[in-house]
Amino acid sequence: MSSQAFFGPSTLERFAREVAKYPAGQQQSAVMACLSIVQQEQGYVSREAEAAIADYLAMPAIAVHEVTTFYNMYNQRKLGKYKLNVCTNLPCQLRNGQGALEHLCSKLGVEEGGTTADGLITVQKCECLGACADAPVMLVNDRQMLSFMSNERLDELVDTLKAQG
Repeated sequence: MSSQAFFGPSTLERFAREVAKYPAGQQQSAVMACLSIVQQEQGYVSREAEAAIADYLAMPAIAVHEVTTFYNMYNQRKLGKYKLNVCTNLPCQLRNGQGALEHLCSKLGVEEGGTTADGLITVQKCECLGACADAPVMLVNDRQMLSFMSNERLDELVDTLKAQG
């Protein structure tokens, strides 16, 4: 798919600024930045967006898809306004990481990986967030790390997110 047809001028300008950071002929190095831009603007990275990024960066679409699927920071489907990633790796498991995930899912009435009916919150498990001593830990919208997430703190978080809408 043509990047010119898929993306608007402002997106293409943002891509160009990222590509300009690399030596000539190395535009593929901007693939992660372009994926992040698309996710910021669209909420997720569709296969069509991957193909358009591949066209823009003159690289195979499968190479863009490999990057999208390797990193869990790229959403491959539309998620809620708030994405809650709960670490369930072994150190967090030993300090109730799975329990935190289950508590959130129960409170929100969703299964792991699901989104609330109002489209507000998606709950997912994730791999290590590198804060094992602070377990259970979670990441909100791939940006804000929260530690020592007891059921009470999880309830407060959900109430806050619902109030913010």
